[in-house]
Amino acid sequence: MSDHTHDREAAAALDALRAALGAHGITLPSLDLHLPSYAGRYGTPPLITLGNCSAATAQRIAAVLAKP
Repeated sequence: MSDHTHDREAAAALDALRAALGAHGITLPSLDLHLPSYAGRYGTPPLITLGNCSAATAQRIAAVLAKP
């Protein structure tokens, strides 16, 4: 990974999201940086790919997000 500010920002967001999901027992195997946006230089942080998940995982995420 490069040392560019946007790259560090995206990596920190990715780590934070992975940890937050993990705290609720949720794992998204495809969670990663979006490679085309990481490879390009558009003046914005790379996108984060959430990827695919099962219906059960989607329900767990929805339940966690619905809690006040």
